[in-house]
Amino acid sequence: MATSQIIHQHPKRMTAAIAALLLSGGGGAFAVASLGPDPAELPVREVLEQVQALPIIVPADLDLQALQLFRSDLTRSTDTADTLLKRLGVDDAAAAAFLRSDATARQALLGSSGRNVTVETNERNRLLKLSARWSGDTDGKFNRLVLDQTAQGFASRIESAPVSAISRLASGTIQSSLFAATDDANIPDAIAIQVAEIFAGDIDFHRALRKGDRFSVVYETLEGDGETLSTGRVLSAEFVNNGKIFQAMWFQEPDLSTTVTARTTNVAASARSKGGYYTLDGQSLRRAFLASPMEFSRVTSGFKMRMHPILKVMRAHQGVDYGAPTGTAVRSVGDGVVDFAGVQNGYGNVIIVQHRNNLKTVYAHLSRMNVRKGERVDQGQNIGAVGATGWATGPHLHFEYRINGVYHDPLTVARGNETIPLAASARPVFAKLAAENRIALAAAASMQPGSAQ
Repeated sequence: MATSQIIHQHPKRMTAAIAALLLSGGGGAFAVASLGPDPAELPVREVLEQVQALPIIVPADLDLQALQLFRSDLTRSTDTADTLLKRLGVDDAAAAAFLRSDATARQALLGSSGRNVTVETNERNRLLKLSARWSGDTDGKFNRLVLDQTAQGFASRIESAPVSAISRLASGTIQSSLFAATDDANIPDAIAIQVAEIFAGDIDFHRALRKGDRFSVVYETLEGDGETLSTGRVLSAEFVNNGKIFQAMWFQEPDLSTTVTARTTNVAASARSKGGYYTLDGQSLRRAFLASPMEFSRVTSGFKMRMHPILKVMRAHQGVDYGAPTGTAVRSVGDGVVDFAGVQNGYGNVIIVQHRNNLKTVYAHLSRMNVRKGERVDQGQNIGAVGATGWATGPHLHFEYRINGVYHDPLTVARGNETIPLAASARPVFAKLAAENRIALAAAASMQPGSAQ
């Protein structure tokens, strides 16, 4: 009978037979394995052979350089050559001696604060190269000190290069004050001051701020070699005060004789008209007179009857007093001509500026006067500094408006003076820029409090 027929007729018996055969085979294998020698009893022999290492082949185009380290810091007004290099991790007596002896390097680095310095050193912290950057006097340029190590020793040179204007977005919420909120959002103080200036005609930042007020801002930083050198201007801003929304953007009307980008700040002034801030629907925020003769100040005495602090009698206070430390810059609130600059009775050092429409502004108790009689001044120009000359119990600025010889409340005049309108020919360019700023402000408002590029 064929094998297939037997398996088909007796499947259970054949399965059992195959299983038994496999088990007996496995048992046999186990028995054979168990009869082998114990490995622990096998002899051990140690063999030592000399091995020749293969040669290392370096590609001819591989540039092997020594370790180079880079560090950066800001200069301080108290720096010496040794303290500056030590803070930068440089241990090089020759480099320190060069900084002390080289007039170019010494003038650029020592005695000046806030200048960004980058050094390149080797693994022993010996100086290979030093670069320092700071904003220059030339519009749109920055200065760069370069100090190199040469075969003859160190050498220095001053270079000039274009700055880059970088736009940044930021937002914040008022908890106590504007400056506290901008600090929390990592916004520079210079930008906070600009925001206060822009909306000063609509918001009293001393008395009208509410907890929960919000702001968004788009501003420039000026950079050189990828390092921030200074803060630029506010490009656009939004402030929500007690539920009311205020918006503004910077705009300069293009000169008809040239084509310029309205948002770029490093264009020669001769190619642009005087710029200012506008609402996003085209209403000018630039008024004939600034709201305050100082950038950011506090009113200590208003336009009212009061007890005179020296004469001790009730007397009309025909101006506004702004409390500020001695030396704080005072600016002209409008364009005009200096009518008087000198000492005058209880005013002490006083400057009187004649504006159009028989209006004069008075700046009293100054510690310093920077203008002379007959000199023309522009709105925002620094004309002097806060002091305590004349009848004053402490440093402050006494400020007055006189219209046809009659005293007027400066706070009322500042908020009621006329604005400077936008030219009709500039409206198409303005509309395009306003649309861009709406998008940027919306992006800034959507951020968590903070700043981003």
